[in-house]
This record gives sequence, C-alpha cells and structure tokens, in this order.
Amino acid sequence: MTEVVQQEEKTSGVLKAAWLIAVVTIVSKLIGFVRDIVIANYYGASMVSDAYYYAYQIPSLSLILLGGVGGPFHSATVAVFSKLIPNLKDKPSDEVNRLYSTFMNATILFFIALSAIIFLFPKQIMGIIISGGSPEMVGLAAEHLRIMTPLLVIGGIVGIYYGILIIYKQFMLPNLSPILMSVAIIAAVISAPDDSKGYTLAWATTAGAVLQFIVQYPNIKRLGYKLKPVFDFTNNPRFREIGELLFPAVLSSTVGQIHIYVDMFFTSSISEGAWTAVGYANRVFQFPVGILVTAFLVPLFPIFARLVADNDLDGIRNYFNKGVGVLFFGAIPIIIGILVVGTDAVRLVFEHGVFDEKATFLVTEALWFLSVSIIPYVFRDSITRVYYSFNDSRTPFLVAFSSIILKLILNWLLITRLHYGIGGITLSTSLVTLFNACVLGYFIKNKIRMDYKSLFKNLLKMLVSGIITIGVCYLCASEYDKFVHLSKIPFETIKITIIAIVCLGIYIPLNLLFKMEYAGELFNRLAAKIIRR
Repeated sequence: MTEVVQQEEKTSGVLKAAWLIAVVTIVSKLIGFVRDIVIANYYGASMVSDAYYYAYQIPSLSLILLGGVGGPFHSATVAVFSKLIPNLKDKPSDEVNRLYSTFMNATILFFIALSAIIFLFPKQIMGIIISGGSPEMVGLAAEHLRIMTPLLVIGGIVGIYYGILIIYKQFMLPNLSPILMSVAIIAAVISAPDDSKGYTLAWATTAGAVLQFIVQYPNIKRLGYKLKPVFDFTNNPRFREIGELLFPAVLSSTVGQIHIYVDMFFTSSISEGAWTAVGYANRVFQFPVGILVTAFLVPLFPIFARLVADNDLDGIRNYFNKGVGVLFFGAIPIIIGILVVGTDAVRLVFEHGVFDEKATFLVTEALWFLSVSIIPYVFRDSITRVYYSFNDSRTPFLVAFSSIILKLILNWLLITRLHYGIGGITLSTSLVTLFNACVLGYFIKNKIRMDYKSLFKNLLKMLVSGIITIGVCYLCASEYDKFVHLSKIPFETIKITIIAIVCLGIYIPLNLLFKMEYAGELFNRLAAKIIRR
C-alpha cells in the first residue's frame, strides 16, 4: 500500500471519527442547553445562580479542565499510553497495567488531599475569590462548594478513563457521559419543591459526576485495566514521563482557571447576575465551538502522537493544516451568527420564567465580545496538541502563566478605567486568547517548522468571504425586523433559520469561488458520498 493511499485512509478515518464525535457532542451539548434553560428558568441571573456558578468553578477545574476531553489527564494518558499499546485488540501488558495503577493511585491520593483542604475551608476560599460580593453571597457559595468537593477526585479519574477509551477508539462514551450530569441537574431542579438557596444544583452536580464514573468503569475493566495497590512513583520511567508531561499541563490548566478567578474578582463588583451572564455567554459560545474543536482534535491527537513517534514531520504539518483549516472554515459562520442573531438566540433559549430582558442583554453583550476569540481559540487548542505530542507541556504552561499579568491589566483597564462592564470581561478574554495563540504558534518552530503560509492564505480567503456574508446577513436581519411581526418564539426561530440559510448559501459558494482548498476538499468528499449512494 502506497504512502498516499495510507494518508487517504487516515484522513478518511479522522473525518469519520470527527462526524461521529460531532453528532455525539451535539446531543450532549443540546441536553446541556436544556439544563441551562431549566436553571435560567428557575433561578434567572440572580445571587443564587451566581453563588452556584462561583462555587462550581473550583470543582470544574478537575471535572472539565483537568479531567475532561482535551484536559491534561486525558492528554497525558493518550500521549504516553498510545505509544505502549501497538495492538488495540490485545489485553494491556503487565507493564501497562502497572503504569495505569500507579497513575491512578497518584491521582486519587492527590485529589483526596486537595478535597479535604477545600472541604474544611470553603468560606475562606470563596471570600478571596469573590471579595466584591456580599457576606450572604460568600456564605452561600461556600456551602455550594463544600457539597461539590467530591468532583475533584472524580474529575482526575474520569480524565484517565477518557484517555484510555479514546486510545481504543471508543469515542462515543467519553462524549456522551456528560449528559448524565445534565440529566441529573434537570431532574433535580424540576422536582425540587422549594430551593431558595440552590443547594439542589450542587447536590445534583455531584451526583452527575458520580454517574459519569460509574458508567465508564465497566468499559475500562472490560479492556483489561485493573486498579491494584501499585505505588511505583520513583522507579517507573513511564510514570516519570507522564509526570513531566502532566505537571506543567495541570499548572497550565490551573493558570487558565486563575484567569477565571481574576474575572470572578472583577465581575463581583459589576452587578448582581453578572457572573451568571458570563457563564451563559460561555455556554452559548462553547455549544458550536466545542463541537468543532472536540470533533476534530480528539481523533487527531493520537495521530499527532504516533507521527511524532515515527518522526513524520510532514505528516504533522499536513494533518495540522487540514484540521485547523476545517476548524477555521466552520468557525467563521459561527462568528457571523453570533454577531447578527446572537441576541435573538439568547432571547429564544433563555428568556423564560425569571430570566428577563436585562439578563438577555447582559448575556448578549458578553457573547459579542467573546465571539471574536473563536479563530485564535481553535488555533491555540490545536497547536497545544502538537506541543503535547512532542511531550512538551512546559511551553504552553509558561505562555499561559505569562498571560495572567496581561489578563489583570486588561480587566483593570477595560472595567475599572474604561467602564466596559461585562463586555470588558469577555473582550479581555478574547485578547488574551489571541496573545496565547500567537506566542504558541511562534515558538513551535523549536519543534517543527509549520506551513503557516498555506494555512493563513486560506484563512484570508475565508475572512473575505465572511466579511461579504456578514454584510448581506445584517441587511437581511434588518429587513426582517422591519416587516415581520410575530410572537417571540416563531419570530426568533424563523429569523435565525433564515439568517443561517443565507449565511451558508453565500459563505460556502464564495469560498469555492475563491478556491479555498478546504472548502473544495470537503465539497468533493460530500459529493462523492452522495454519488455513491
């Protein structure tokens, strides 16, 4: 089999995996959206919702940032274990199982110790983070935090499980399991007779995390992984390799969380409900962007790791440009949608019950400024995977750490001096994301010379197509507002649908006209599939 045919098969495999993960992620995100709608309907953008979301940021560090798909535990597991498992049909060797047990035991011990500290001192911790909040807010957030401390331990374990399942190409379960938490929260909130303090949210979140662990454990056991009392922390070179990769990566994610704590500090002085609004804006943002990034980077990361092991630098360049190019191609219509009908989408999804017009405006304002970060966001996350494939998590950590000062300065400037309010929080996030993307993209030259010329030449064509498209979409939206008069739900639904059709109907042909190669390749693959059927 020739090298070209092999590359075609790999590309086809990545695209198939990407479609599967995209579908599963869409289902998961949709149910997550229903969860957010239910929370917004019952709690609005209020002190109770602020307290829950303030408190959740600490355990979410483990469950989502550290242990989730793409987090350090998942990434370290894939980077190291994928090189030790040449045949996915065989049971893991004794060496692999010892490494698994050592890694798992170290994770459990560390997070148990961290959980104990947080459980004993929640009020002091929340008092530091939300120093601008009232004593009642701090006390309420502290109780939420205490209830959710088990998530710290579960997050690290689930992260390792994610990595192992992805290595064995079991993409479905890791991306479906977050549904369990969403369902647990929805059921609990709806059935709670009177939850004036929001404790139901905290208990349901903890229960959902436990369910994620319970559902994934049987598959891990079936693959042949058994947890044993092995504590080979010093004599196992592979565990040292994990530590060398994991420690800076965890610090890097922790630094990312520090950015959030900085935002929480400044947001607590803006207005009641502001932090809830930032959270909802992030959820709207992550719905399409998370689908894109997860769908393509999850199957690509193990390929990057194997290509590095084979010293196939051309292969890395090829797959990076194709993956990021497709992400750019999908990201621009998302930006257009947010800028043109973002308010309509927020009103349609969240403006029910106690979630009012003021809350809609807060979320939309945050979302507009956040939308400009999509392009650097997908590039940053993609280039970080290349660093991890080279077993280098130190550089992403140093870059993220250096941006803390930038985040502080931007927040101070935009909020305290220029009075941008909630928009200043998300604008500073977008600028920091751009900074991280540029610096990481520059320093990758120490590992590999990337083919940026081809990548950004295609991006320029996409941007020109996007600028023309957003102009037409804006005119269509303005005319729609003038002449269509319906009740809220049909008005917003029809408007969003029309703008989506207009956007894609202009954006895609323009890219084909400008001969943007990723659009052409995707179009040809889709046409070939239709013809075969």
